[in-house]
Amino acid sequence: MVLSIRSRARFYLPPYCVPALIFFPKTHSISRNKPKPPAPHCHAAGDAAATVLGPPVSEKYLYKQLKDGRVFQVEYAGKAVDNSGTVVGIKCKDGIVLGVEKLVTSKMILKGSNRRVHSVHRNTGLAVAGLAADGRQIVARAKSEAANYEKVYGEPMPVKELADRVASYVHLCTLYWWLRPFGCGVILGGYDRDGPQLYMIEPSGLSYKYFGAALGKGRQAAKTEIEKLKLSELTCREGIVEVAKIIYGVHDEAKDKAFELELSWVCDESNRQHEKVPDDLVEQAKAAAQAALEEMDAD
Repeated sequence: MVLSIRSRARFYLPPYCVPALIFFPKTHSISRNKPKPPAPHCHAAGDAAATVLGPPVSEKYLYKQLKDGRVFQVEYAGKAVDNSGTVVGIKCKDGIVLGVEKLVTSKMILKGSNRRVHSVHRNTGLAVAGLAADGRQIVARAKSEAANYEKVYGEPMPVKELADRVASYVHLCTLYWWLRPFGCGVILGGYDRDGPQLYMIEPSGLSYKYFGAALGKGRQAAKTEIEKLKLSELTCREGIVEVAKIIYGVHDEAKDKAFELELSWVCDESNRQHEKVPDDLVEQAKAAAQAALEEMDAD
């Protein structure tokens, strides 16, 4: 502490004290017994959202955990996932198949842009449902985790380890008021020394291992169709057709816009590398799905 030689003494704080003044200004305030600010008023949008989820509440509770265990911001993130196109992932006997119903919002958008299926590592892929921008952030984190693991241990990151780390990262954004939960859910699939693995990560950070999983607006109907499949006897080449049938079957042409079908796999046929399904197989799957849909409508 240095004292200047002037008519009025001045105290100069060392550098390590500056953050205290920046982040805790109220501790240096002289005034006491300040009047409390008025209670925040719930705006129209907040009232509407609260009415859907339960009794009206003040906006200050949106970031807090209520007595019944609900966190409104996490539930709002789930709404973003529910309004997205359907995402399906299945575990076959020789690998993993991921499929996405990517809704096309404008005819001016170039075909193939804004992909929702991403390669995280050589042996791992990830499909996103919900806000695409939030999904890209999760993909970037997953790529970083996988690259760092291989740099340290000299081998590809196990799918379970990657799913746990990504889920922890997603859950972290639900713990602090200055962060918001990710408005997306992801299905993570890969092939490691334990064989094909499939995980689904929700906006809350909850992660489970699945034989078949679905996200998006058609998830309930998709889950029903997945349960009818004999996944232990299904190859990935056959699984591509089944995933296409599921996505075409849950698509509502009256309400939903046009969509693009994205398919990827990681299996023995792809040398256990996550790759986009070849175009000729995609076209065959589309034709089979449309034929099945027309046959269903005829009945």
